[in-house]
Amino acid sequence: MSMFCYQCEQTAKGTGCTSFGVCGKDPETASMQDVVLYMAKGIGQYAHAARALGASDITVDREIVNALFLTVTNVNFDAPWFVKYINGELMNAMHRAKEMYTSAATKKGHSVKTFNGPAAFVPAKDGPGIVRQSWDISIESRKQTLGEDATGLQELLTYGLKGVAAYAKHASAFNLESEEFYAYCAEAMDYLANPAPEANTLLGLSLRCGDANLKIMELLDKAHNDHLGHPEPTQVRVTPISGKAILVSGHDLHDLEKLLKMTEGNGINVYTHGEMLPAHSYPALKKYKHLVGNYGGAWQDQAKEFDQFPGSILMTTNCIQRPLESYKARIFTTGLVGWPGVTHVPNGEYQPVIDAALAAPGFAKTEPEHFITVGFGHHAVLGVADKVIEGVKTGAIRHFFLIGGCDGAKTGRDYYTQLAQSVPQDCVILTLACGKYRFNKMDFGTIGGIPRLLDVGQCNDAYSAIKIAVALAGAFNTDVNGLPLSMILSWYEQKAVAILLTLLNLGVRNIRIGPSLPAFITPAALNILVEKFALKPISSAEADLKAILG
Repeated sequence: MSMFCYQCEQTAKGTGCTSFGVCGKDPETASMQDVVLYMAKGIGQYAHAARALGASDITVDREIVNALFLTVTNVNFDAPWFVKYINGELMNAMHRAKEMYTSAATKKGHSVKTFNGPAAFVPAKDGPGIVRQSWDISIESRKQTLGEDATGLQELLTYGLKGVAAYAKHASAFNLESEEFYAYCAEAMDYLANPAPEANTLLGLSLRCGDANLKIMELLDKAHNDHLGHPEPTQVRVTPISGKAILVSGHDLHDLEKLLKMTEGNGINVYTHGEMLPAHSYPALKKYKHLVGNYGGAWQDQAKEFDQFPGSILMTTNCIQRPLESYKARIFTTGLVGWPGVTHVPNGEYQPVIDAALAAPGFAKTEPEHFITVGFGHHAVLGVADKVIEGVKTGAIRHFFLIGGCDGAKTGRDYYTQLAQSVPQDCVILTLACGKYRFNKMDFGTIGGIPRLLDVGQCNDAYSAIKIAVALAGAFNTDVNGLPLSMILSWYEQKAVAILLTLLNLGVRNIRIGPSLPAFITPAALNILVEKFALKPISSAEADLKAILG
């Protein structure tokens, strides 16, 4: 059985995974995910047509978002689960969307349109049947019909939508949703079902995806800040202390809060991992004294780190890798995350995780203290904006570098460590997402009492970085491109694609991206991005610093 997937930075040979995913995805699961996306486009066809007639259904909208998020890299690898999902929730959403459109058209006195393509798709009832159906709707099939350029632009939009869907899903956990995004999402999925797409329309929808992502990141920022408080500069312990332990990885702060409430007072220490590190800066979370620190680093090192962790592990969103047998019985998934043979627990029903932690040995001793500082979101940084502005005006701060994004195992990512270490002492580094684990335990010192390394937060906290940049631009009567600010980004999966589209939609130029360019962006599409936005691949830390600072 073969497959084709090139949605992540580490895709095989830089062109596409064809026999087995570098992420751990097998061909059967890849086929399931192709069908999930195809059906989501069909649901979008009906939902978009219904909205034109004044009808919408939030249940349908949410299922499109679920389908997109489920196919983000490192979310769900459970092929048998996908068979049930395709013939269950997803097919129910297709029927519901069709009935909604038909009813709306009838009430308006319009003729009921017969849709072709994804909207007419009926999945097979079993795994082998669904796999066979996937062959005719695969990326490779579209390449043969549409060509490399159009297919690549379709995937650029698709991957951007997946990234926004992830953030929208996180915001919905706090009961915040966006009708505007749901409408745009249905429109975009409808166009992705178009058998003869136009390049300019796909590019336009992709930039609009960037705008949608900015608004969803703002919504998620509001969800976090309203519910958990504004992030505050906070020292986080990165060495363990003795006792029973649970490790929480992923991105979902709502899941972490539920676990903290359940474990309060029972003698279990809770540690964050990966993108959960920023949780320590939120007042409503750091009030829990048993949230004792952060363990480990970025997602790609989890096999070694989880093997050594003497407690249970909860995976909340995209980050999971193939578990080793040594810890498979004490790792749990929740939400939309899944791996064959790993115990799945519904959101908030974490007793099995707690039981596994109590049964495990826990840390035998307390290691020497070592702390790092997090919590430099827009509220904290803008609170000292006068000092930052004064530092720039006096020359104490020469330049700002935003060095962050997704981390990964592929060679070449030591560039970001070298760059951070080489940034001159009169420059400030902003960082976010798991790319910061390349250098966030290093001591960069301060400038006028301001730390030279400012950890802005999770990948979705790119919104904070944008808000900081816009505020500084306003203070200096310029735009973001006129600031002494350079953005050097690392990417791995689709949330990074959504953030890049956001920056491009805002007109930000001269972004450097690496360690390699997306395989789905063809030379023709890259030329457009280079010409319009001066998008650049990274070179070497020395050469890029020289080009930036002169």
